Amino acid sequence: MVFPSATTATPVVRSRVARRSDEILSIKRFVTPAVVLLVLVALFVALSSMTLDSIESRTLNTDYIIARVREHLGLTVVASALVAVLAIPTGIVLSRTRSRVLKAIVLGIANVGQATPAVGVIILLAILWQTGYLTALVGLVIYSFLPVLRNTMIGLQQVDENVRESAFGMGMTQNQVLFRIELPLAVPVILAGLRTSLVFCVGVATIATFINAGGLGDMIVNGLKLQRYPVLVTGAVLVACIALLIDWVAATAEDVLRPRGT
Repeated sequence: MVFPSATTATPVVRSRVARRSDEILSIKRFVTPAVVLLVLVALFVALSSMTLDSIESRTLNTDYIIARVREHLGLTVVASALVAVLAIPTGIVLSRTRSRVLKAIVLGIANVGQATPAVGVIILLAILWQTGYLTALVGLVIYSFLPVLRNTMIGLQQVDENVRESAFGMGMTQNQVLFRIELPLAVPVILAGLRTSLVFCVGVATIATFINAGGLGDMIVNGLKLQRYPVLVTGAVLVACIALLIDWVAATAEDVLRPRGT
């Protein structure tokens, strides 16, 4: 009787482990949408079973809710896109510079935006500038800038120096090494920063209501002021569901865009 050696058995075991991990990952990808769907269905059923007064009926209707969700998503997506466009190039430049002073200044400014309470940043901007959508957008960008900036720098710094030297030895230029080697290897870390920034934006966008920038914060504040708890709970649940869905989308993108073998 011939027994398989360790060298022949190892690839089989590895393929089974890889297949098993892929199955688990596929299941996990459907957990968050399923949970969000169940929560939204439960919320709809609960609201349908309630007798709403005239104030609650003006808020808890399809047109009003869709308008607030669009405003909230608009703030979140635009702010996150601006953060990506501004923070990733800044992180690349800072990772290339040898000036510790420049790094300290930029990171210090970004840390101030992150450390200051979000409501303080947005209200201060409204006092110094104006109220409305644009002010809320700038506040979100300031508050969400640091995670993407820092992760970009860390991701590029973690690339093995031997890999860079090998690329230069093959005749690649600085830009070729950056775009073909360093950035693809840094993608998982950069995407993790973008994912954090997106979730930050969803939560902080609720404060935009205080400067007349709309969003689901309108429902939460109206529910508190008027003591209409169905309105309050609906706004809070919708914000939580949006945060979960955006985090799920970002996690899925992170898995898809991750370089093979990392």
